Amino acid sequence: MKCFQFYLGERKDDPKTTKSTLVPSSCSAFADRDVRQSGSELNSQNMSDASTESRGRNQFPSLSERPNNLQVFTVAELKAATKNFSRSTKLGEGGFGCVYRGVIKSSDDPLKRVDVAVKQLGSRGMQGHKEWITEVNVLGVVEHPNLVRLIGYCAEDDERGIQRLLIYEFMPNGSVEDHLSVKSEAPLSWAMRLKIAQDAARGLAYLHEEMEFQIIFRDFKASNILLDEDWNAKLSDFGLARLGPSEGLTHVSTAVVGTMGYAAPEYIQTGRLTSKSDVWSYGVFLYELITGRRPLDRNRPRNEQKLLEWVKPYLSDAKKFQQILDPRLERKHLIKSAHKLSLVANRCLARHAKTRPKMSEVVAMVNQVVAASVEIGSPRPPLKAVGQKETEEGAGKKNKRRIMDARVVEGGWLVRIWSSKHVKTY
Repeated sequence: MKCFQFYLGERKDDPKTTKSTLVPSSCSAFADRDVRQSGSELNSQNMSDASTESRGRNQFPSLSERPNNLQVFTVAELKAATKNFSRSTKLGEGGFGCVYRGVIKSSDDPLKRVDVAVKQLGSRGMQGHKEWITEVNVLGVVEHPNLVRLIGYCAEDDERGIQRLLIYEFMPNGSVEDHLSVKSEAPLSWAMRLKIAQDAARGLAYLHEEMEFQIIFRDFKASNILLDEDWNAKLSDFGLARLGPSEGLTHVSTAVVGTMGYAAPEYIQTGRLTSKSDVWSYGVFLYELITGRRPLDRNRPRNEQKLLEWVKPYLSDAKKFQQILDPRLERKHLIKSAHKLSLVANRCLARHAKTRPKMSEVVAMVNQVVAASVEIGSPRPPLKAVGQKETEEGAGKKNKRRIMDARVVEGGWLVRIWSSKHVKTY
């Protein structure tokens, strides 16, 4: 796979202004890519990763030089797997392109058939290609039960030009966002939500701390957490992932990309990316699990549209806290557990990034919440599964929104939330 190189871009000094590419979290999963498209194609020259302290230093070593077990597919093989990319096999469409369900031969047993999700790059310019390369380089060298497995890729010329495709393990139970949606007929039990919180934290901890290099996810959110046939949660969509800062450096400076409602305030304001940016996003996600609400939902009354702002008045009073719990949950026995999980969320949402815990510490805290919640029962799937709906990406419209700035004191309680601040989007 040495023809692929992890995209780092040209080294530059820190820009005076930070270009931003963020999408409202109230949009469905497929819309997340659309806003990236509009920004990245216009400003791909601004998508480089640099550090104030790193001027003149060498680029990070290419991840493509590391061994991997990825299969290389031909377009013909993938056409056969997806019935020539038939609409009947189409799982969704977004800014990246289309995702199809396919069937391939197992690499271990040619007589065995394996379900896969095939992501086909659309016509999005160089930034789409960079995201494709990043996925290959990241998922090609990492292996963890809480990361979606990349089976292989395809880069081949045909009559339509260069074809770029990615082949993933199929995740039959869709995304966590599917099950948290008010439209879901199969809401997740509290025990399932705790297990998902554990699984997602373990995935991030692996990326941040358990390899000889650090990977910052940069787009952690409910729609990027998929559920396999056994309802294990796995992180997906690594197109925006970045290598963490080298030893001795504090951050990597990047163009601001991601999803509104999840991005850490210091990252929005400065473009300085650290692993603590992912920790903030994880804290937001915990409140999603607790409330069943999206971080930003324009369909709700004005005073309830921003999740962190809405929960603020309910956090200091145990009786009031009950009012923010997802009404679809059976509240017996879970109020204490939910409150404990909110305390973990508040640690992750500390105003100063340095005071936020590492993800390994978050894993330990979530494990304690789970251990203290044995009376809730063992995790079990919803009454109705999503079926065969795949949501590695989602469909929706593009939006330009105002980014809000969430603040919490070091003690954990939210004190000033969502002060209005405009960030340029494309």
